[in-house]
Amino acid sequence: MSDLTRARITRARWAAPLIISLVTIVAFLPALGDGFVSWDDERNFLTNPHYRGLALDNLRWMWTTFHLGHYVPLSWMTLGLDYELWGMNAAGYHATSLLLHAANAVLVFVLARRLLALSQPDAGDESLTWPAAVAALLFAVHPLRVESVVWITERRDVLSLFFYLLTVLAYVRDRRWTSVILFACALLSKATAMTLPALLFVLDVYPLSRVQFAGRRVNGLADAAIRLAPHALLSLASVVLSIVALRPPDQLGLAGKVAVSVYSLRFYVQKTLVPRGLSPLYEMPQHVRPGAMVFVASGITCMAITLAAWRYRHRFPGVLMAWLAFVIISLPMLGVVQNGPQIAADRYTYHAAPALAMLVAGVLFALVRPAALARGIGTGLIAILAMLTWRQSHVWHDSQSLWAHALEVDDTSSLAHSAMASLLYKEDHVDEAMQHSVRAVQLAPGFAEAHNDVGVGLARQGRNEEAAASYRRALELKPTYDEAENNLGVVLVGKGDLAGAVEHYRRALEINEDNADAHVNWGNVLVRQQQMDDAIAHYQAALVIRPDLADARHNWGVALALQGKLAEAIGQFRMALALNPNHAEAREFLERATRMLQQR
Repeated sequence: MSDLTRARITRARWAAPLIISLVTIVAFLPALGDGFVSWDDERNFLTNPHYRGLALDNLRWMWTTFHLGHYVPLSWMTLGLDYELWGMNAAGYHATSLLLHAANAVLVFVLARRLLALSQPDAGDESLTWPAAVAALLFAVHPLRVESVVWITERRDVLSLFFYLLTVLAYVRDRRWTSVILFACALLSKATAMTLPALLFVLDVYPLSRVQFAGRRVNGLADAAIRLAPHALLSLASVVLSIVALRPPDQLGLAGKVAVSVYSLRFYVQKTLVPRGLSPLYEMPQHVRPGAMVFVASGITCMAITLAAWRYRHRFPGVLMAWLAFVIISLPMLGVVQNGPQIAADRYTYHAAPALAMLVAGVLFALVRPAALARGIGTGLIAILAMLTWRQSHVWHDSQSLWAHALEVDDTSSLAHSAMASLLYKEDHVDEAMQHSVRAVQLAPGFAEAHNDVGVGLARQGRNEEAAASYRRALELKPTYDEAENNLGVVLVGKGDLAGAVEHYRRALEINEDNADAHVNWGNVLVRQQQMDDAIAHYQAALVIRPDLADARHNWGVALALQGKLAEAIGQFRMALALNPNHAEAREFLERATRMLQQR
């Protein structure tokens, strides 16, 4: 090999990762202008003071919490670091997630190139670099990745895959204990990685050939068992921890689980090939009928793909192994354990997507000749996907755009109607919000949040008795619903039942100690009862949870003014206006307190 050839190969090896990173970042640039959204971001960040920073108390919380059903201490640590760097500026969080995703794209390139080299030992350097680069970018800039990368809550996806890919690379290079440590990091970022030992066994069969099938004999099986035992033990521990953390809701029967699983698998393949109609929520039907055509057709499709891959396993072993890898990695998200209102989710493809990307790139470069045409087709596909990703990133700009898009894709989503109603109530569009709330109840009569939303609308219309009935119905459906407890307390205050209201506020805080609104409302009752110091303690607690809560500042100022501490009250009113310049009451009370102070 000439010096010129070596230099060209070296440049290509350095250029490919750089280009992959830059293309990935450019495709997701709109994400840097996106904010937090009302889809778990509120409970994870806006009303959660515990993750904010890396002090000892923060770290203790991160390593002991099962917040919202997940044990992800390493993910929380990266988010705590974000808070140290950016405060509550969402752009910084998005930048971190995007950089991790770009790093994952490079790792997919390195892994794809390594696996291609193992399966094609006689291939030249250029014939390995191009398919690997196309695979990496087909994974990285596909619009199905947007949810995992742009949704700040899903930091756990991008961080977990980072360690996941490093684990596979270490294992392929026979760095056994390094791979065990990296696998532990992947699991501590998100338990989705739990199926990795099965994937590593697949790689042991092909292309590593550490396990070989010779008739009825299987050579190397015992060595593989010893090699994978530490990974399997970590995976088992993660399964147990996930069961404890998730506390899954009522589950479907076996037939229902199978139906949902094959539907999800077919759905992910379909959306990978034709990424149209992507949504933040694909809601589970109210009733799953396993014999319905959509589930039967999904099962037939998955079986046909599996049988075709098996039929040609000797001629195209990579196809079977890629399909197996995709199924194995997807397994925890296919509906085996139902958790949440979705039947499928874009984010559930994040860990499994590299397998399909490598398969598509491999087939493209194997079947299309000349190679330049394959490169041209690959580049064109990447450009189209990048444009779709750019557009999809705008969907997550804010809560309004997110839920408007969800309803545009599926107007029968009760959760999307409920989420949109909550936004409209905050904007004081009560009549429009009520339409969404009522629609949500009609679509899902057992949806507690929808009944709570109807109660909010009725209360805003002055129909307190009906509102209380809606809140109580929500609590019947979901006894641990802190928001409904708090709202019922507000209605009771309007009826003069202060003691009853306090009991509901206390219950709300027992359910969720980070319910800032319950603290504020309890403080308001204490002001009425002339217990100013106790009221101020609740306002202070609310501001620890939500430093941007203008009402807490304003009401604190009212309590101080009633104690005659006008100078301190004026300070609180000014801080309330700094948080919300349109807070009319704070402005009025500031002017009154200022006049009173001047008259002394």
